[in-house]
Amino acid sequence: MARQFLLAGGFVALCAMLVVGAFVANLIENAVTRNSAATTALYVDSVIAPLLPDMQTTQALDDTVTRALDETLGQGALGTRLFSFRLWRDDGTILYSNNKDLSGKRFPLSDSLKTAFSGRMVAKFNRIDDMESVAERNSGKPLLEIYNPVLQPWSGKVVAVSEFYEVANDFEWSLTQARLLSWLVVAVFTLTFFALLSIIVLRGSRTIDSQRMALNGRIGELSALLQQNEALRARVQRATQRAAALNESYLRRIGADLHDGPAQLVAYASLRLDSQTLISPTVSPEEREASLETIKSSLDDAMAEIRSVCSGLMLPHIETDNLTDLLKRAIRAHEQRTGVTVALLVGAAPTDLSTSAKICVYRFVQEALNNGYRHAGGIGQRVVQSFKDGQVVIEVADEGPGFDPKEVGPQKLGLAGLRDRVESLGGMFQLLSSDRGTIVRMSLNIEEMEQT
Repeated sequence: MARQFLLAGGFVALCAMLVVGAFVANLIENAVTRNSAATTALYVDSVIAPLLPDMQTTQALDDTVTRALDETLGQGALGTRLFSFRLWRDDGTILYSNNKDLSGKRFPLSDSLKTAFSGRMVAKFNRIDDMESVAERNSGKPLLEIYNPVLQPWSGKVVAVSEFYEVANDFEWSLTQARLLSWLVVAVFTLTFFALLSIIVLRGSRTIDSQRMALNGRIGELSALLQQNEALRARVQRATQRAAALNESYLRRIGADLHDGPAQLVAYASLRLDSQTLISPTVSPEEREASLETIKSSLDDAMAEIRSVCSGLMLPHIETDNLTDLLKRAIRAHEQRTGVTVALLVGAAPTDLSTSAKICVYRFVQEALNNGYRHAGGIGQRVVQSFKDGQVVIEVADEGPGFDPKEVGPQKLGLAGLRDRVESLGGMFQLLSSDRGTIVRMSLNIEEMEQT
């Protein structure tokens, strides 16, 4: 925009400067010419008027007047200032001229003569175009041409017109100075005005450019955030869909656990109760007591398995725990259940976590430790927690033989459930395994969870 303004505005400013400069220079030239001519005309009129007779009644000048005019115009100040002098009658006749060849001749009235006979003075500088002014055109001198009406003293009527040419060397220099000064003033004003406008436009252009860059950067950031949000939405949608399927799988597994465990034990106890051992009179008390003990043992085992299943479904009261206490609670429950020792390494931690984040962390640690115990025997199990730039990172690792993550199918409910649980909260899930051990890692952006 600034470049376009400089080109278009510069062209317009140049044209305006030329037009205004020419107009102002012309006004100054006309004003200077008229003022100088008026002064000269007044002086010449004051010298010539007393020598002239009554021009209203006189059609020709006598020799006395002619000689007086010759003497007056040929010497003194007028002799040096005036190049030529003519006295015109209203019919175009030259009553007097210092060029005797023109005296008495008659010419058509020019526009300047007609204007002067109407009562207005006419002044022109170096614009000699009259047919009788051959000598003036060929002189090569700067001449100020003046047509001054000669008025009758008592009536104010124009009775003649005096035409004279003043040698205007000083006037030419003054006029040149006035022209240069007028052009200089117009040029300085135009350039200053254009420079101020250019500064304003350049500042505005820089502001617009910086705002455009900031807006483009903001648009880029918003586009990136939109893409991230779209990716997160897709991940949450996939996690939700998988969670629905996994819930059904969990229910089937719980049903299978209840059917294959407690239900079988209860059924066995029920069969023992219906046996003849308890009701037959031929059975000894010792046999009856042994049978009852077996039934009680089966029922106790069934109750233990039911409690085990329930303990896996129920969460302890974790709402008031901070992150470190939550990790210690999950590790302590695992150690009590399995008898293995789990190392805990904690770093900086957020001051507050939402309940959904706490449940996610607890289930993640619980399931990851169970998987490590089940598949790696609990060798070298450890939990590492860190917090940086609003990201909570939890790692559960062991030193088992490892496995190939590509071989983990969708039927593996533990890992699939962990992934879906973490991604449903907008977090990241990673599984790394080698012959030196396995690392399961999750990360949650606490700031984003608080905003949502």
